[in-house]
Amino acid sequence: MVLLLNAALLLSAAGCRNRRGQSAAAGDLPPVPTDVGPIPGGVKASIGMTNPYAGNEVAMQEGRRLFNWYNCSGCHGGHGGGGMGPSLRDRTWIYGNSDSQIFDSIAEGRSNGMPTWGAKIPEDQIWQLVAYIKSMRTPQEPSPPVEPPNEQVPNPDNNTQLGIGPQVGDLPK
Repeated sequence: MVLLLNAALLLSAAGCRNRRGQSAAAGDLPPVPTDVGPIPGGVKASIGMTNPYAGNEVAMQEGRRLFNWYNCSGCHGGHGGGGMGPSLRDRTWIYGNSDSQIFDSIAEGRSNGMPTWGAKIPEDQIWQLVAYIKSMRTPQEPSPPVEPPNEQVPNPDNNTQLGIGPQVGDLPK
């Protein structure tokens, strides 16, 4: 009896499939993969977004404070030089280094580790973070990193130690 029941179940399961192994139900379409939730890296382009704090030294200083407050330094290093996360001091970035692209990276997250912060950080604070990040490697950077003299090497781009203008030893006496 049990053998007969097992045979009946196998036959009914086989009857639900055609020769190609597809469902025999009328009108069934093959499954289409669908992404769920926000897609790291963004799907839309953020064309036309401009940073209201671009070049604002107070916003850059506030962005520096927020960088540490939100623990961005935990992944990107204390001055954005890299760590578990990539360096923010490089010239070339995977997802772009324009203000709107940096905003999208923070707000929407990126694959391989950058979480989505858009629902947790207010938009104006994200723009302040962008202003601070864009100030890195410039003379306007608030609290730039200071390398110990025994570790300083010339920057290949402009022959200064940090690449942000004259250093203390370079000033005329």
